[in-house]
Amino acid sequence: MTSSPVPETSPWPGTKPYLETSLPPEPVPLPEPVPLLETSPSPESEPLPETSPSPESHPALAISPSPAINPSPAIRRSPEIIGILGGMGPAATADFYAKLVSTTPGASDQDHLRTVIWSDPTIPDRTEALLGDGPDPTPWLLDGSRVLREAGATVIAIPCNTAHAFVPRIADHVGLPIVHMIDEVARHLGALSPRIHTAGLLATTGTVRAHLYQEWLDRVGIRLVLPGTDSQDREVMAGIRAVKAGDRDGPATALLARAARRLTARGAQAVIAGCTEIPLGLPADAVEVPLVDPALVLARALVRRAGAKLTPGEAA
Repeated sequence: MTSSPVPETSPWPGTKPYLETSLPPEPVPLPEPVPLLETSPSPESEPLPETSPSPESHPALAISPSPAINPSPAIRRSPEIIGILGGMGPAATADFYAKLVSTTPGASDQDHLRTVIWSDPTIPDRTEALLGDGPDPTPWLLDGSRVLREAGATVIAIPCNTAHAFVPRIADHVGLPIVHMIDEVARHLGALSPRIHTAGLLATTGTVRAHLYQEWLDRVGIRLVLPGTDSQDREVMAGIRAVKAGDRDGPATALLARAARRLTARGAQAVIAGCTEIPLGLPADAVEVPLVDPALVLARALVRRAGAKLTPGEAA
């Protein structure tokens, strides 16, 4: 697949390059200064001390020496700086960061992972691009990756399933490793016990058409069950759109739960919530088999990569 060149300027149409600015106006000449009014000379004043007062002469300034700072073991173990390429959508990005925090073991702020978040909701719709109905989001993804790299990120995570269809186009241009969420989900499912032979997928039509999960699950010997065309349009996509519009209860949950039940009726032993909006509208207890949350799987993979232990009890 031919890689797209890295854009030299921001991909937003109608905007100027980052460093482009207009020239400042000519300086306005200042008026001649007005002489100060004559005043009587001030009395002799005491000379100012040449140095600041010492703690010995001013007991209020005396403080005890700072104790030696012992860096947290998590800091010593984790040189990684996580770069989150988000905004697809914003609520899913916020949810992913919350999962990264909850998955990271730590008793204080300093025990957590350093993270840079680039949340760009102007990235064109990934499904529309894959179906030929919208612009290619690759330049936006490259631009966001460059922002994260320049901000100090050492690894990139993309909490959007459909965006992974474009990872092959950007991987060679980013200059940083990308932890592949769908690869991590396949590994996770392949390691479950009892063994999963058939999994169902709830995802955007773009993810389904791009065969993202089909390819990765084939590698670990898991058969994938997909919704029918009517269920995909009227239940899955309608539920995803409802969550993106802010409806996380009621109709969204009912639509997604109904689609999940259709998959389990066809033999799915687990259901993949293959769009990061789906876990926001579909609670795990609404599905009769394990509901696999790719955002949580990705968060745990990043914690493992950073060398930290998983919080006890965290499971997908």
